[in-house]
Amino acid sequence: MKPLGHYPKTIWPSGRRRYPVLKIAFLCFIEPPQEQHGTNTTIDMSKLTKRDIVVAISNQTGMVQHQVFDVVQRTLDKITDSLANNVPVELRNFGVFQPRLTKPRVGRNPNQPGSSFVIPPRATVKFKAGKIMRQRVEKLSRELKEAAERGTKTETDTSNGG
Repeated sequence: MKPLGHYPKTIWPSGRRRYPVLKIAFLCFIEPPQEQHGTNTTIDMSKLTKRDIVVAISNQTGMVQHQVFDVVQRTLDKITDSLANNVPVELRNFGVFQPRLTKPRVGRNPNQPGSSFVIPPRATVKFKAGKIMRQRVEKLSRELKEAAERGTKTETDTSNGG
């Protein structure tokens, strides 16, 4: 019987012993929402990436991540192509992406006072949030505002009490 912690040894061509490296992968899982609307699913990360979306959809549907990645990428490519061809993209309950042209405006160089130049118009994308997204973000903003008020209230209580 092998003692605990004993790993099979491999030998490098130079004759040194080498132990295999254990690799551990950490994945970020996004739990599916409990209801279709209204529940707050907290995601503890700094930002949501395409990879996070692919992993979450793969876990929820049982599809292979490679297939999910292809679907997500093709969706994003189609949205980008439509916007590049001046076609608005409307995703119900999410929002509307609309290509638009900015107005020409006057710009100034802070290093050279008195000199100004015209910034030419350029194409940008305007996003207008859908009703459900707007309601959920407003709910988040109310919660953050209340938490900030509680935080300042406890700070003033401790400073006045001391």
